[in-house]
Amino acid sequence: MGIKGQKTRQKILDDAARLFRTKGFGATSINDLLQATGVTKGSLYFHFPGKDDLALAYLRQAGDHFMNFIDEGLEGESAAEKLESFLHQALAYHRGRGFVGGCLFGNTALETSDTVPAFAHLTAEVFLQWKQKLAAIIAQAQDEGSIHAERSAEDLSEYVIAVLEGGIMQSRLHKTEKPMKNCIETLRLMLFTNNPGSDQRRSH
Repeated sequence: MGIKGQKTRQKILDDAARLFRTKGFGATSINDLLQATGVTKGSLYFHFPGKDDLALAYLRQAGDHFMNFIDEGLEGESAAEKLESFLHQALAYHRGRGFVGGCLFGNTALETSDTVPAFAHLTAEVFLQWKQKLAAIIAQAQDEGSIHAERSAEDLSEYVIAVLEGGIMQSRLHKTEKPMKNCIETLRLMLFTNNPGSDQRRSH
């Protein structure tokens, strides 16, 4: 595929992303995609044989971007600072989007887990990688004494993801940061032995 073809393919992915995030996969029609991307039906099918192929390509790309997002968020000298940084980044990201669209992978899990195995498998892989990244940081923080060690790092990483996903969903529904912010505040209180985010919260 030449450079022009690669640019067209990426444009289709980028334009389709906005539809998939807001309408979901099932509610997005081929006509919606043609209108959003501005390409002909022949061009769309040249790059992606069907809507599911386009959606899977988008999910793979989004998964890579999300892993980079997590890595970029885990900044700090100590493990506790890295986790605190990630929580702050997650809230800032959704606040910046006006709490529109929610979490792509949470949405996909709810929409397709029982109906589209290929989507469910890819989404499960993304959640697994997310869990593993958080578990590694949490285990390090437990060794440092900054996170409670009564539960395993793996259990706590699942807890963090579940609470964040719930907060994201509620903030999307109500279009306010309060639910997600409250969930993050509760995570800090439940996880950290010395609640390192208190000073940062007072400054925002």
